[in-house]
Amino acid sequence: MERVRIATWNVNSIKQRVPRLLPWLDERKPDVVCLQETKLADDALAALLGSELAERGYEVAAHGEPAWNGVAILSRVGLEDVVAGIEGAPGFPHPEARAVAATCGGIRVVSVYVPNGREPGSEHYEYKLAWLGSLRAMVAAGPDATIVCGDMNIAPADADVFDPDAYVGQTHVTAPERAALAELQALGLRDVVRDRWPDERIFTYWDYRAGMFHQDLGMRIDLVLASGPVADRVQAAWIDRQARKGSGPSDHAPVIVDLDEAPDGDIGPVVPPPSAPVTRTKSVKLPQAP
Repeated sequence: MERVRIATWNVNSIKQRVPRLLPWLDERKPDVVCLQETKLADDALAALLGSELAERGYEVAAHGEPAWNGVAILSRVGLEDVVAGIEGAPGFPHPEARAVAATCGGIRVVSVYVPNGREPGSEHYEYKLAWLGSLRAMVAAGPDATIVCGDMNIAPADADVFDPDAYVGQTHVTAPERAALAELQALGLRDVVRDRWPDERIFTYWDYRAGMFHQDLGMRIDLVLASGPVADRVQAAWIDRQARKGSGPSDHAPVIVDLDEAPDGDIGPVVPPPSAPVTRTKSVKLPQAP
């Protein structure tokens, strides 16, 4: 065991995010990074970033496809026993690049991009639930020291969305989705951010439209779920909101977890905090709502 900083970030196209990703790696210095929505085939990702990442000491395990989906793990504490995909997982209709696992610094790290689900009751929604079942089976067979990181496309509770009424009839908040997530956590995985900050307003995703980021109208759907031996080592867990600011950001912010030591201190759930969090007294429609 050694001090490790683990991060997860849905970059929403790694090609578009290169001007943000490389400076962020230099600033935050994570030891293990789980990426989602890379939207690049493995050879294209290697051609784009292989030398830059190697210069920073990172080995790369990627599982991608052109234009859609795609996950990766960057590690400078070792990268062993890499497995791309989930054996037996459903596809839509073919298996998609939504999971990659590797052992990094003695921890089994799983980077996941859970299907969106699109609309409750749809074929995409049923696919999402079935895929989550396959993820649970894979994690259940894994080692004791495991951490599942990524875009779960599920807000675990009403406290994880800015306005529960705005999400009525939408995916990400339905009872079956939350039950599937709870079944995954029932393996002994702890939501380390919420464990550390049980009552705080914390979001990781804000729609690009309608100024939702600036009003702090978001969702917490990017999670770090850690087994007991890993969760017991957590010294800090926070959302790097700074990475969502400025020019050309992803619509997601990174989640950062420090094990054994906290180089920046136990600095709070959101860094920097929202400049003007909104408290709503009436329901707000989502930009995509009819």
